[in-house]
Formats: sequence, C-alpha cells, structure tokens
Amino acid sequence: MSTADTKADAERLGAEIREVRKARGMTLKDLSAQLSCSAAYLSRIELGTARVSKALLDEISAALQVDADWFFPKRPGAGPLESRHVVRAENRRPLSGMYTRSKEELGFEDALLSSTLSGQCYLILSRFPPCEGAPPEPPEPLEGYAFEGEQHAIVLSGEVELRLGDEVIVLRAGDSFSYPATIAHRFRNRRSEEATMVWAMSPVRITW
Repeated sequence: MSTADTKADAERLGAEIREVRKARGMTLKDLSAQLSCSAAYLSRIELGTARVSKALLDEISAALQVDADWFFPKRPGAGPLESRHVVRAENRRPLSGMYTRSKEELGFEDALLSSTLSGQCYLILSRFPPCEGAPPEPPEPLEGYAFEGEQHAIVLSGEVELRLGDEVIVLRAGDSFSYPATIAHRFRNRRSEEATMVWAMSPVRITW
C-alpha cells in the first residue's frame, strides 16, 4: 500500500474514496464521524487538495469496510487515458470482500470490470462456484434482494438458476436478461461446474 505522492495521485485517491463512500450510502458527515478528521477535511481529501497519512487512510478504509490496497489499482498504460480508463484482465479489483453478505451466502463472487465506481452504472464479472447459493423453492416467500435500480446481464458460461419474484428461471450460456431491481431476486448454481456472468448495474451500490 502507498499514499498519494503527486497531485494527480491525490485526486485519483480522493475520487476513489468518494466513490466507495457514496456506494456505501454514506455522507461526508457519516464517514467523518468515524474518523479523526472533520467532514471539511474529508471533503478536501476527496477533492485531492489535502494530504492523507497512512494512519488516516487506514481509518477511512476500516470505516468503509475495504482493504486500503483496493484504493491503489494497477493501471499500466502507454498514455494517461489508457491508464485511467482501461482495466487489464489481470488487474481487476475484487468487490465481494466489500459486500455486507459473505460469498457463501450470496452464492457468487464479483470483480469490478469498470475502471471506477463513479458514473450512472458499473460493470462487474460474477463467478458462481459449483452447487452454491440456495434460494427457497416456491411457494415459500423469497428472502431475496430488492432495491432501487436496474440489473442487466448475460451468462458467459455454465448454468445459473434465477429466482425472480415467484418464478424460477434457468439461464444458460448466451442467455441475457434485464429487470428492475425492485423485484426480489436470488441466484444459485446447481451444476457441478462454475458459471460466469457479466452485469451492468445502476445505480452503483456495494451493499448486498
């Protein structure tokens, strides 16, 4: 882990902190209440105009429930636009460790395909290990996930069972779907091989 050494580094780090904070649904006041700095100073950090010590970054990371190293992605590139916007396959950042539910409970683990968490939507890759995830069978009530927004996805490999409202839908490689995330939903992989899926989700959220 490192701290920001240049103005550009400080601005990028501040933007990353702001993105995770907003994705957590936290205000500057909410986050600063858990830190040894004021909301005004935290705002300057997010703007890249204030220094972040290692100790303070550790505080911020703990409050946001994210490993501090997550804020320092590997971004090689021949030019500034490439290094800012392109994510090489080997440099994807994990998301599952930031979720409020475990990978075992969710039945999948996610990696961030987008270069940032900012903007109106983000792209993720989900991997469904064999025989994981256990949504209840109808007619039992679905203890699923429901929240504001949209979800769009395509199955790249394997087979995934989607419980959407009161319906159970089997999705295979090449199948795609979209639905308002206000409909309760859960997933599981009932097969003996891994399944993978790419998602576009809006708005950005990392609380499951």
